[in-house]
Amino acid sequence: MTKKDIVKTISEEVGLTQQQTKKIVQKTFDAIIDSLVKEERIELRNFGVFEVKLRAARKARNPRTGKQVSVPAKYVVTFKPGKEMESRVAELTAGIVENHQTESELGSLGRTDESLNKPADPTTHDAFGDRSVG
Repeated sequence: MTKKDIVKTISEEVGLTQQQTKKIVQKTFDAIIDSLVKEERIELRNFGVFEVKLRAARKARNPRTGKQVSVPAKYVVTFKPGKEMESRVAELTAGIVENHQTESELGSLGRTDESLNKPADPTTHDAFGDRSVG
């Protein structure tokens, strides 16, 4: 869903023009961004909480060369969903589980790597593409 889709849906439900609705939606987004830039916490009941947090400096590995590099500290935006969002998204999971008799069946569905049409690689990778051990 895009901002244009959101504007269209809201304008139809509220009875405003799409131009009026677009201004309101954009002002809402601008207010959220302005608050985050000021490092303010934004709490939207039943939706979630946006916060700016400082991510500490760390060592990482360049996946192309394997060489260790330093990643400086930086501010990042975090989002924690509210209870209503959590419960409604959890309903998706409940629907999946209902379609399969047990959770063990979920692991034995014979997943494939869609792009290569071969069985999925069972090893996991970290954010830098390095395979995890164990």
